Amino acid sequence: MLQEQEQRHVYYDRDLDIEIYNLSGIVQKFPNHFHEYYVIGFVEGGCRHLWCRGQEYDLSAGDLILFNPRDNHYCAPINGELLDYRAANITPDRMVKLVGDITGEAYAPRFTQNVVYQSEIAQSVGGLYRSIVSGAPKMEKEEALFFLLEQVLQDYAAPFGEAGQSAPNQKIQTLCDYMESHFSENITLDDLLTMTDFGKSYLLRAFTKQVGVSPYRYLQTIRLDKAKKFLEQGIAPVDAASMAGFADQSHFTNFFKEFIGLTPKQYQRIFADPPSGGRMGKGSPGNA
Repeated sequence: MLQEQEQRHVYYDRDLDIEIYNLSGIVQKFPNHFHEYYVIGFVEGGCRHLWCRGQEYDLSAGDLILFNPRDNHYCAPINGELLDYRAANITPDRMVKLVGDITGEAYAPRFTQNVVYQSEIAQSVGGLYRSIVSGAPKMEKEEALFFLLEQVLQDYAAPFGEAGQSAPNQKIQTLCDYMESHFSENITLDDLLTMTDFGKSYLLRAFTKQVGVSPYRYLQTIRLDKAKKFLEQGIAPVDAASMAGFADQSHFTNFFKEFIGLTPKQYQRIFADPPSGGRMGKGSPGNA
């Protein structure tokens, strides 16, 4: 049952070392972006139009959503319908460990599909979500997580290097690497141009086509991920903003809330003195 009032809840479970979240009553658009982690989610209710890696999808209740790290995507409502969405976020390091426990070989998987319509696996995502929210025993939560991942790995994943994913060419990758290493600095388009023989217009078009987001959006997303890690370590939001390269606190807060769904302080509270198993907070650490 979709709720008329927008609600966002996030839970970090220390037993499983993953984040789960629920967006209900959501009608806002989410801009083009990517995450540094895996996302396994499903639509509980409502409809949504999704763009992911150059493909378009019309989502409805029962559809499974799978995002790899760096899969750029954005979405918008269909006919004003509210969204009810639940998902789990799993960092690459944690995913490698989980895959090793399941398959006996630790590797980074690559989801081969971003959307699976009317998937039975969606119910397993819901089961994991409910076990964490209800404060279930660790063993019950672990079973829910492992059963879910085993299904996804078996049906919709391959070892990272075998999934046929495309990567930016060396010149564009050099720009990505530079921004990841110098994210806290005041990087300009002219700085990037010095590392190529491109013109500004060509650089923007080539980068956006190969990476899926513009250079500025790429840099801001890297900064956002760094800021999240600083906040999780207990660093004050004003310092996290500066350390991550944001120009000012107001810009940081607005950008953080647009993409994460809550303020930096609200996000930080999720990781402060959690009760046994995890902690709940208003907001979303990721979105559809």
